[in-house]
Amino acid sequence: MNTTIDHRGGGGRALALVTLAAIIEGFDLQSAGVAVPKLAPAFGLSPHQIGLFFSSATFGLIFGALIGGRIADAWGRRAGLVIALITFGTFSLATAMVTTFEQLIVIRFLTGIGLGGAFPNLVNIAAESVDPSRRGRAVAIMYAGVPFGGAIASGVAMMGLHGDDWHTIFIVGGILPLLIVPLLMIMLPPLTVPKREKRSSSAALAEVLSPSTLGTTMALWVSFFLGLIVVYLMLNWMPQLLVSRGLGKNEASLVQVLFNIGGVVGGLIGGQVLDRKSPGGPVALCFAAAAGALLVLGLLPASLAFMLIGGTLVGGAILCVQAILYGVAPQCYPFEIRGTGVGVAVAVGRLGSIVGPLLAGALVGAGATPSHVMFALVPITLIAGMTTVLLLRRRHRAGAAQPA
Repeated sequence: MNTTIDHRGGGGRALALVTLAAIIEGFDLQSAGVAVPKLAPAFGLSPHQIGLFFSSATFGLIFGALIGGRIADAWGRRAGLVIALITFGTFSLATAMVTTFEQLIVIRFLTGIGLGGAFPNLVNIAAESVDPSRRGRAVAIMYAGVPFGGAIASGVAMMGLHGDDWHTIFIVGGILPLLIVPLLMIMLPPLTVPKREKRSSSAALAEVLSPSTLGTTMALWVSFFLGLIVVYLMLNWMPQLLVSRGLGKNEASLVQVLFNIGGVVGGLIGGQVLDRKSPGGPVALCFAAAAGALLVLGLLPASLAFMLIGGTLVGGAILCVQAILYGVAPQCYPFEIRGTGVGVAVAVGRLGSIVGPLLAGALVGAGATPSHVMFALVPITLIAGMTTVLLLRRRHRAGAAQPA
């Protein structure tokens, strides 16, 4: 059964298309953070309401990952990605037109569903666009587009929107995904599971949780959950933590830009590491480096020069290990349930994206310094590394070369 894109040219085209889509996804994921300094005064939002604004999209991401993964197996990867892009593009445009706080919450939740639905399809298309020996590298290239898009959004924040304009970022974030849809429909194969091998939703989930795959699934879930605690704590809290250490707001935004740029480089390195014949040792070193980078950022003097260096290192190291996780996920399941397996793993990870900012808030509320917050992430990162290495060793022992 041919379940991959033709690697003789078509694979490169598919990878380029999903990388472009990932850049757009990264831009839209951070658009709310860019807009909120102007949006909050326009709606008179309290800090609690701002938190609900961010959380509504995050909850949407969880449901979207589950739905998007299931659509990938039922209707094909291309259909899943196109539906997700249309969803978050349409509701991003709608965000620019809301007039009440209640509308804002509902529309951002629906935008989050689209954003969450896109990612399992992006991961699977990237993995299936290349020869199996290069899947980790392909997923890492795609994933590098997310922090690159985030860097563009952070750059917009640094330059500033004119006056009280908060609408433009959502309009741009809505138009871009809609523009790429025709390209995907014309240039990307559907990658559909043959009818005779399709599973119902319950059957696909049962296979993901079957005795033969349960150990792999649980290790993957733990790694995703812990990894995204770290990533989203840093994405949401790093600027505020830097400001509390004495940096200006523009300086903190500059560090955030370099955090994302470092993540682009780190993601590409993660893919190279995962495609090695015996990746367990190098992957363990990557997670150790991420823990070390967090320690360094906590210990460095609070000057702009040192924070630029530390922010770049942390971004590179943390998003390197995240790229490793996204790269290994599609290799854990056969093609016919891969969308469901990756979608559920991403959804579990999104729970970590909720816990991370809450953890930082609890630590800061209890009197923890910014350095102590960084230190608290070190054991979380190391545990995520241990479960990832165990996952890789389990797959190696089982000789679990998945079907293309």
